[in-house]
Amino acid sequence: MKVVVSVGGSVLAPELDADRVSAFADVINELVSDGCQVAAVVGGGGVARDYIGTARELGANEIELDQLGIDVTRLNARLLIAALGENVVTAPAKNYEEAGEVMRNGDVCVMGGVAPAQTTDAVGAAVAEYVGADLLVYATSVPGVFSADPNEDEDAEKYDQLSAEELVEVIAGLEMNAGSSAPVDLLAAKIIQRSGMRTIVLDGNDPTRVLEAVRHGKHEGTDIIPAGTGDELTYWAE
Repeated sequence: MKVVVSVGGSVLAPELDADRVSAFADVINELVSDGCQVAAVVGGGGVARDYIGTARELGANEIELDQLGIDVTRLNARLLIAALGENVVTAPAKNYEEAGEVMRNGDVCVMGGVAPAQTTDAVGAAVAEYVGADLLVYATSVPGVFSADPNEDEDAEKYDQLSAEELVEVIAGLEMNAGSSAPVDLLAAKIIQRSGMRTIVLDGNDPTRVLEAVRHGKHEGTDIIPAGTGDELTYWAE
């Protein structure tokens, strides 16, 4: 079973906490012990936003700001690599071909951003499509996909299940509302729709939730069900 786990930077290392990073590494190592091939994509989080904000004040253009964000995601990826120990390459993969080669060699792939104007949400979906993953898990700071930003709207409805087409519609609606926050971005949603990738969006503040979701399909987040498949979990790890 091939699994891609996309971890938000604010979830992996909200305060550069070694214990939190180690907990995610433990989850990945347990999945490897279960027989899974694993790729992890790491976001930049608050650290990236701080650097980007300061660089913007200094006059950096948008491409330069994007590149700065990519650099921070790769630093976060190196933290995870340091915690993983064996069976992982010593530097983040910088493109999808490199990621695929790492997995073909039987190692854990860890990567951050890839290119300007592309978030790590989209990178997670794209690398999952590239390697033919069975499951894509987004470990975010919110417990699933909502009809509105739950931090701003107390009446926001959480979806337990969505088709890929419905996910695109929901995320597009959120991104049209200024200031709203979506758990994945629109490009990621469209890649998920195109690829037919089974996807879970869940609260990753407790890393063991990722383990339960992959092993047993048990979680309190949102299932994204590909077109033409039923609800039955056909390719979960035993």
